[in-house]
Amino acid sequence: MSTGLAACGGLTPGGSAGAPASSGPVSTELPTGSATLTIVSSENSGTTKALAEAFHTKHPNITVDFQYTGVDDYDKSLNLKLSSGSAPDLALLNKLGTTVRAGLVRSLDPYAQAYGWDAKYPSAELDQWRAADDGRQLGTGHLWAAPAGFSVVGVYYNKDLAAKLGIAPPATRADFDAALAKAKAAGELPVQLGNLQGHSSFIVQSIVDATDGAARTSDWVNGKAGATIRTPGGTDAANTLADWAKKGYLPDGANGTDLPGSVADFTAGKGLFLFDGSWDAQKLDKSAHGRVGFIPFPGTGDKATGIGTSVAYAIPAKAKNPDLAAAFLDFMNTPEAAQIQFDTGFLPVAHADQVKTDPDNVMSEVAKGWAAVNKDNGLVNFFANSTATMNDTLTSQSQQLIAGKTGPDQYLDALQSDWTKGHQ
Repeated sequence: MSTGLAACGGLTPGGSAGAPASSGPVSTELPTGSATLTIVSSENSGTTKALAEAFHTKHPNITVDFQYTGVDDYDKSLNLKLSSGSAPDLALLNKLGTTVRAGLVRSLDPYAQAYGWDAKYPSAELDQWRAADDGRQLGTGHLWAAPAGFSVVGVYYNKDLAAKLGIAPPATRADFDAALAKAKAAGELPVQLGNLQGHSSFIVQSIVDATDGAARTSDWVNGKAGATIRTPGGTDAANTLADWAKKGYLPDGANGTDLPGSVADFTAGKGLFLFDGSWDAQKLDKSAHGRVGFIPFPGTGDKATGIGTSVAYAIPAKAKNPDLAAAFLDFMNTPEAAQIQFDTGFLPVAHADQVKTDPDNVMSEVAKGWAAVNKDNGLVNFFANSTATMNDTLTSQSQQLIAGKTGPDQYLDALQSDWTKGHQ
């Protein structure tokens, strides 16, 4: 499962998008005779396959042909497959990219209206799969794909260590800062971190999202003209990362440790907090069952925010069964689908409050955090996905900031410079 740093990127900046594929009249009626729905995907956690089996059980006359291809080969061959005379009915989009510009996928706007998706999904979930016709901005324009399951980043905490130090799960930023200071004073590591691949961006973005709010931060991630990282949240985040490094709140050698290494250290009891995604929840639970908790990063306001994105499916322009494909997309936001998504490692598209969980498994707390983020429409796509080169910039600049070789102002300048070049 993705760590969130592999770009789900958008259209090539400055590219010209073709007109949305015409879908003509749409129908929400399912076929009464036998029919086959063909799905191509690079998702290997079993989520889509399990959803397909459940859909077939509910509609026995419909056979679902799920075709899996490894992600590298899948992305390389997708456009050719979509443009062929044997295009599938649904295709996973790992990025919007040229599939949209070339007119290879349909606008889902008519289906969104027919099924009432705008009322079923928090807008932040669908907006990640919208793009303007000219390709300059994401988060607006036509809807090109619908989500099948999400990952979200928040803060894991060591329950045993927190109890030993008399620290309750922080509800505010002030509580969080106080917990860090208390852990350090007790000789414990406040924040576990592996920054070899730039995962300090989880810390930075969590602070920005919580301080500035999801809408403002999403404008920057999506490339809205005039957006900037030089906001109160951006300034606070850069200063905070530098400050935590100077105070010894981060582990020595963080820049030489990867994310799996930091997860292993955290489950071994090294660190009060760990900023990480839901994709590592099962690993954490296996190593430290009942001893790990999860919260959305607490901000200064009362709105929950979280970094995250989804696997999502589009209907190809040449799909033979577009109405049936749309019915499957709609099935993905039902309570039945929510349990399947959760059981296979993703967070539900909707109805997170209805999933059955083991209360001692940290995934149950992740689900509660996810529900809070959705309630407050607080989901923001990863900073690393804002441009094709932002992940590299986040990595190199954060390593220098943590090492004291650059300052917060220079760090923000580098991020904004990359953003500007990527959205010219």
